[in-house]
Amino acid sequence: MTESRTVATTGEFGLIARVTARLTAGPTCLLGPGDDAALVAAPDGRVVASTDVLVDGRHFRRDWGSGNDIGHRAAAANLADIAAMGAYPTALLVALCAPPDLEASWAEELADGLSEEAGQVGASVVGGDMSASPTLTIAVTALGDMHGLQPVLRSGARPGDQVAIAGRVGYAGAGYNVLSRGFRTPKVLVDAYRRPQVPYAQGPIANRLGATSMIDISDGLLSDLGHIAKASKVAIDLWRDAFDVPDQMRDAATALGVDPYTWVFGGGDDHPLCATFPPGVALPEPWQRIGTVGEGTGVTVDSQAWTGRTGWDHFKG
Repeated sequence: MTESRTVATTGEFGLIARVTARLTAGPTCLLGPGDDAALVAAPDGRVVASTDVLVDGRHFRRDWGSGNDIGHRAAAANLADIAAMGAYPTALLVALCAPPDLEASWAEELADGLSEEAGQVGASVVGGDMSASPTLTIAVTALGDMHGLQPVLRSGARPGDQVAIAGRVGYAGAGYNVLSRGFRTPKVLVDAYRRPQVPYAQGPIANRLGATSMIDISDGLLSDLGHIAKASKVAIDLWRDAFDVPDQMRDAATALGVDPYTWVFGGGDDHPLCATFPPGVALPEPWQRIGTVGEGTGVTVDSQAWTGRTGWDHFKG
C-alpha cells in the first residue's frame, strides 16, 4: 500500500511543483507560475478584478464534495463576479492556507477543479501562494477584460426597466438543505450545490444588449437584488409565478417541510446573472423576465414584502 502524503511531508515547494504541473495556460496567460509574478494579457487596457474567500466548515465541507468539486465552486464564485460586470474572465490567482495533515492529493484535486472551471471561459490559474493554517482556507482573485465595453454597474437600474435572470436559482440552496439534513439526493440539487452551472457568456451578452445594471446571485436573489435597488435608488418587484420550481425541488421541500420559494428567493451559490434592461429590449434565451423596476426602495414579491429568508450574511449565516 502506498503511504498517503500530506502537505507537510510533501513540503511547500514540492506541493507547489505538484499543483502547478497540473495547470494549463489559457490564451490570456503570457507567463504563468514559476516567477515572482504572472503576466496576463489585458487588450482593453483596463483590468476587472474580484476576490472571494472560502473557509472550511463555513463555505464548504470536505465530506460534502471532493477537492475537485470545491475547486469548481471556488472558481465559479469569482468568475461569476467578472461576468456580472459584463466582462470576460482572463485569470485566477489562488492562495491556499492548509493544515499540515491535509492530503497532498486533495490539493491536487482542488487545482484540477479550479483549472477546469477557469478553462470553461478561456481563463487559467496563473499563480498564487500557500501557507500553513489550522483552518483550510481558499482565497481566489479573478481578473477580467472589458473587450472595449463599459462595465455594467449595480447603480444603473431605472424605473420602467425589466428585471431578468439567466441561469438556475434555488437549486444550490436546496442542495445545501438536503446535505445539511444528511441526505445525498435528489442528485440534481446536490450536484448544483457541489458544482454551480454559471452562464458566464451571458454577462458580456447582457452588456451588449444594453443592460442597465447586473449582479451575480451568490447570497440570495432578494438579498443581492437589494444591492441593485439600493445602489440605483429604485424599487424592484419580482413575480412569483415567473419561477418554475422543478418536481425534485418540490419533493425535497415537502420532505423537509420547507417552502420551495424560500430557496428560490433566499438560496445562494447558484451564481445566475440577474440584470435590468430598458423596457424595449427583446431578451434572448436563456434570459427570462422575472419582474420590474419602479419608483421607491427595496425588493418585493408580487408587490408584497417577503417575510422569509432573503439570503446569506457572512457574519450571521
